[in-house]
Amino acid sequence: MTLDFLREDLDGLKAQKLYRSLLTIDSAQDAWVTLDGRRVLNLCSNNYLGLASHPEVRKVAAEAVEKWGCGSGASRLICGTLTPHRELEFQLATFKGTEAALLYTSGYTANLGIIPALVGKGDTVFSDELNHASIIDGCRLGGARVIVFPHNNLTALETRLRRVAGKSGRKLIVVDSVFSMDGDLAPLPELAQLAAKYGGLFMVDEAHATGVLGPGGRGMVAHFGLEKNVSIVMGTLSKALGSLGGFAAGSAEMTDFLINRSRSFIYTTALPPSAAAAASAALTILEKEPSLPQKVQDNACYLREGLKQLGFDTRNSETQIIPVVVGEAARTLEMSRLLLNEGVLATAVRPPTVPEGTCRIRTTVMATHTRNDLDFALHVFEKIGRKLGLI
Repeated sequence: MTLDFLREDLDGLKAQKLYRSLLTIDSAQDAWVTLDGRRVLNLCSNNYLGLASHPEVRKVAAEAVEKWGCGSGASRLICGTLTPHRELEFQLATFKGTEAALLYTSGYTANLGIIPALVGKGDTVFSDELNHASIIDGCRLGGARVIVFPHNNLTALETRLRRVAGKSGRKLIVVDSVFSMDGDLAPLPELAQLAAKYGGLFMVDEAHATGVLGPGGRGMVAHFGLEKNVSIVMGTLSKALGSLGGFAAGSAEMTDFLINRSRSFIYTTALPPSAAAAASAALTILEKEPSLPQKVQDNACYLREGLKQLGFDTRNSETQIIPVVVGEAARTLEMSRLLLNEGVLATAVRPPTVPEGTCRIRTTVMATHTRNDLDFALHVFEKIGRKLGLI
């Protein structure tokens, strides 16, 4: 078989303006980064607290490399569980207010491992239509029946739950607490009530909430006091905590179950000890500086309101993720290019990541952005928005 289909597929993506390529950053992930020799404002990083390059986090990571080496050497169940893993799991459980926590090598592999472990053939998953790709793929892997409900539509969800009420098999409701493309929030208390009413498990992905929302950055589950109403919380170390990895937080029995049943945990080499140590240091900083999450939200409010006043469509964003909806793919790519020419790095997001006709510039803010940084961004957005006839 020839590989001509590769070129044909890539050519098709280019024709539809859906082709993707990589940018190489020549500096640490900060509020400003170096790209192709130029200093540009970084308005698309998930390093929300600016901890990826924090001196203490760097120091602890370097010390961990010296003590533990660069790799873990094996999966956790073979001989890959090292002291930094166990220490971080204990710290995460305390932070999330759960009995236990379990590390994964990424947030993506966490969802790929958790969901198929909880539900399989004969079971049913109820998934919000705007859930992250990792949740979607996790639902597909388990072989359970997947029922997708309209975004944040509680009435539609209950209608679907009612249809399977009384039928055999486990039921799982799974949602993001912060949706990664629109930056809006899930109605967690109402979802928890529905899960309890229909005897279902309730899983919340706190990837974009951990470290930036809720009391002390503990997330939206903690904000609503739902720790005892959520079956399992998933989170990441790679966003606000500035490192790499994912985790599941829940009861001790739940994590023990995942150790024995979650394939992406069982069959994957453990997280590098330096990454675990770095995340632990970031958590410690967060606990010592509880004002950091508020800085992120203050910056988000300032940028979001500024963009709205200029006339941009920011959807229903309530968080540090602020979309600027453009519409067509080609126009969105052009806007991203023009923004970069003016010194603002803000990525174009296109299908299949977002629905057709809703292509957008997805902006994110960090605690380390200054008001001058955000004013500069608003000035550039206004200039380019007027040039393209968007405002």
